[in-house]
Amino acid sequence: KMGNAESNAYQNHLSRFLPEEQSDIDAVFDALSGSSGSAGAKNAKATKKTTLVILHLYNVSKMFLSLQAHTREPLPEQMSVRLYNGMKSIELPGKSAGLGEQVAKEQFVVFMSNLLKGNADEKITIIMRMISKAEGPVKGKQIQEFTEDLITSVVHVLSYRKELKGWNLENTRDSASGVKALASQLLSELKLADGTKPVGAQLLETSFAPSVIEDWVYRVPQISVFLSVVIRQGLHVLHSLPDQTSDIVNLLPRCKGIKGRGVVSLFDIPSVIYINSHLPAELQHKWQLLFSSRLHGESFSQLCAHIVNKGPCIVILKDLDGHLFGGFASQSWEVKPQFQGDNRCFLFSVLPSLAVYTYTGYNDHFMYLNHGQQTMPNGLGMGGQHGYFGLWIDSDYGKGHSKAKPRCTTYNSPQLSAKEDFTLDAMEVWAVGDLPES
Repeated sequence: KMGNAESNAYQNHLSRFLPEEQSDIDAVFDALSGSSGSAGAKNAKATKKTTLVILHLYNVSKMFLSLQAHTREPLPEQMSVRLYNGMKSIELPGKSAGLGEQVAKEQFVVFMSNLLKGNADEKITIIMRMISKAEGPVKGKQIQEFTEDLITSVVHVLSYRKELKGWNLENTRDSASGVKALASQLLSELKLADGTKPVGAQLLETSFAPSVIEDWVYRVPQISVFLSVVIRQGLHVLHSLPDQTSDIVNLLPRCKGIKGRGVVSLFDIPSVIYINSHLPAELQHKWQLLFSSRLHGESFSQLCAHIVNKGPCIVILKDLDGHLFGGFASQSWEVKPQFQGDNRCFLFSVLPSLAVYTYTGYNDHFMYLNHGQQTMPNGLGMGGQHGYFGLWIDSDYGKGHSKAKPRCTTYNSPQLSAKEDFTLDAMEVWAVGDLPES
């Protein structure tokens, strides 16, 4: 009877995968467990060598060592350990969990099925074990470490698999601070059963029950998307099959206009992933560099010449104090003395923290660009009002302000720059989506 229940549950999980996906999963399992299935044989030989070298270092299973050898390059070691703990946490009917260190084929399939095809409920037990091997509530600090490992692994594996789509670790800002900023942003959504959101040091010490973490995973879709990328690209399984949802396909936009120009973007890869996820879906596939003060010089007329009539754009600035912030303009910039744009525009901050600030409904002062006018202010602005913008670059290039006491009326953003009136250190403008025909 027990055997039947077990094989039924297993068959149900297996049936979530298409036949070609099943054979892909079989091949990866064979490679990991060192059995010489036809597809697995070649990988198994390669993994065997590494396994022998590190066998005496770890007194654990062949499966874990294989998992590490299989992902040795693509995934950081901490993530291999977490994946292994996740696989081992799956209880099989009629078998006691802790038997042997080897991951059973059923555990592997259920792990894949729950994380790649399951709902929040099915994912949560595995994620809890990936966060901590011990049962029961987990500390905020452990969730933070897991989230940082997860984001680090995404950047690492996409770089390793050459899937960064024209971005790379050389032409973007260092990802380490971006990983921390994105992890903090995702963790800011963690709320206790009574609705309070612990922050800072308090967050790290708070214990969170599985139900609270399940709610978080459900409300923060990036966690599932990142796990999916880590599994597909890290274990190289189902990575090229067509069922990938658009949030995986457009996790990173294609990057154009920066290659070979010796310029390092103000963006880091985690912040590109985060900002891109807030753009309208039809603009998420491509970013093209239109203007960089480091390439095109520090001139307002140069800025206008490069960005006018180029479709929706992202503007990012760095002030002399190292704050990074900007805005998304949902329509082509035009030089005129009126406000333009629509309620899809938003402001954002990248450093010291990562956040997006969207339309409040208070007014329609979305975006403004003027140059060479006697009577109206000349410069580029987003949100707020004349003389009091959420984001303003003066046509006397190099000066700007971000005023918000306490918040910008249009976007509910705080002061984005370190000082209210700031000096500009660098600026970039990226066209998003396809450039207009004309």
